[in-house]
Amino acid sequence: MSEISDKVQKELLSWPGVTLHDHRFGGIEFRVNGREMGHMHGDRLADLPFPRDVGKKLIAEGKALPHHVLPQSGWISYYINGIEDIPGTIELFQMQYERMTSYGKKEKEKNNERLWKSNLLSSTTASLGEPL
Repeated sequence: MSEISDKVQKELLSWPGVTLHDHRFGGIEFRVNGREMGHMHGDRLADLPFPRDVGKKLIAEGKALPHHVLPQSGWISYYINGIEDIPGTIELFQMQYERMTSYGKKEKEKNNERLWKSNLLSSTTASLGEPL
């Protein structure tokens, strides 16, 4: 293992819920809560699956390139040329981590809001039906 992989792994594995696995096409895969955040092919390339609109934005901003095999997919590729690219690699994984871990929080917040509105409606309806 090299200095690049070591540093990226050490950082990503310090985040809650992140695990390390062998990737099916070679390299190492990082998952959060059982879902792939992205993977690294050795010390030279990181691939991350973003929604198409996010991938296009990252490419337009010059933060990544289209995926080296599936350029229209939303997946992005980030070429690592040396230790100076470690922060950029970690930044992309951090964006992915935040996106993937906030999804469950957003859904929970939506469900709580629906429940609150439902309870509010039920209590309002019940109080309107009570005699004065």
